[in-house]
Amino acid sequence: MVVFLIGGNVMKMVERKLAIVLLDLIGSTAFVQKKGAVFSAKWFQYHDRLARNLCYKFHGREIDRSDGFLLSFDSVLDAVNFALHYQREIPRKTGLQTRIGVHWGVVVEVYQSDKYVGAGAKRVELEGISKNIAARTMSVCSAGQVLLTQEAFTIVKSRTNRFTPKNTRYFCVGDYRFKGVRKAQRLYAVGETLSSLEPPKSSEKAKRLTPKKKVRVSFSKMTTREKLIWAYHKVLLIGLLWFIVLSYMTLSSPMMRDFLGLQWFAWLDLVNAKVNLFLERVIK
Repeated sequence: MVVFLIGGNVMKMVERKLAIVLLDLIGSTAFVQKKGAVFSAKWFQYHDRLARNLCYKFHGREIDRSDGFLLSFDSVLDAVNFALHYQREIPRKTGLQTRIGVHWGVVVEVYQSDKYVGAGAKRVELEGISKNIAARTMSVCSAGQVLLTQEAFTIVKSRTNRFTPKNTRYFCVGDYRFKGVRKAQRLYAVGETLSSLEPPKSSEKAKRLTPKKKVRVSFSKMTTREKLIWAYHKVLLIGLLWFIVLSYMTLSSPMMRDFLGLQWFAWLDLVNAKVNLFLERVIK
């Protein structure tokens, strides 16, 4: 802890490691223009109440608020559980889409004096590159997505508790170059659905450095819904292949073509003759 005087006011600073969470409401300006200031203010307060209740449930601290929140957590697991429960519950209730970035790193907590807090300053402010990295991570996210830096992922990847959603999965979405940050950052998506793990595009403040990866999950780790979708697609594919085979066999028969009035497909006889001749040569 460092205590010092600035202009006769006592200030305190503490350097520590924290999980920094940046939560951004997508399209908030357009929402205000469409709905008007009064309605938007009421709706944002409804959203903020839900978000704050969830933040406090997971032992987080609200540092700042604008078009979203700057939050801090002592535990990366608490930060991830907050983000997952937020994306699962709050957009459905508010209709507002959000993106969330999580980073674990060293920050400086600056405690403001009562004089400035009374004038509207935040009691605690955060300083340091970790806050910027969390903000850049958030800026890459797609709507409804949660992204983690490698520092955060390394700590939380094998940890769960009773609040961690059962279907939580992680996926490396690639390396990105953040504007103003020297070191390239490897990012990981965390979510309950395959769509939430899709690698996001480059943004104005973060450029992708590695090729886009396709999300792959083993059948045993799929949710029931994902297994049903997988089976549905397989049935469609098999049905399509059978349709093609049966159609080919039907149209290759002169009798069936005459019966169906599809004499135009007589060219298949020439194709079959050439295929048979080719196979005979290969066999010999």
